[in-house]
Amino acid sequence: MKEIILASGSPRRRELLELADIPFTVQTADVDESIPAGISPEEAVQMLAAKKARAIQSHGKLVLAADTVVALDGVIFGKPRDKQEAAEILRTLSGRAHQVHTGVCLLEGERETVFCETAQVEFYPLTEEEIRRYVDSGEPMDKAGAYGIQGKGALLVRGIRGDYYTVMGLPIARVVRALAQFAI
Repeated sequence: MKEIILASGSPRRRELLELADIPFTVQTADVDESIPAGISPEEAVQMLAAKKARAIQSHGKLVLAADTVVALDGVIFGKPRDKQEAAEILRTLSGRAHQVHTGVCLLEGERETVFCETAQVEFYPLTEEEIRRYVDSGEPMDKAGAYGIQGKGALLVRGIRGDYYTVMGLPIARVVRALAQFAI
């Protein structure tokens, strides 16, 4: 099996590739992740995933890049800048259903496949104490939408419709199927 390059420092994405027995090396892409005004969340994650893959494109190797955002009523929530913003995001998501979009780009030479998977996540109504405790744990700080479903953030989630791994940051079943098109 060919080795791929994962254009991400995410431990969750590494864990999912290992789960699927896909050999890979990691090479993070340093790109501007700002999202243009007026772009949909689905378009944003696909654009950013493709931008990351193109930034580290390697001759003879397949590059896998991904990006995840949380959206509610068309508003995109990325990673919070600080604890205050994390708490504000969690208050906004409290008691509501939101979408998690993960865009994926597979790039090998001139061949590129880009797609987006979306899952719907509903939060329980959150008390200020629950929000404070979770923010103080530090977990929300490097997560889109200020939570990680695979960690303590699982305690906030009432339900999920769609691929759990999309919420974690890599829809691994669809990725494996897409990799088959590249003979991986």
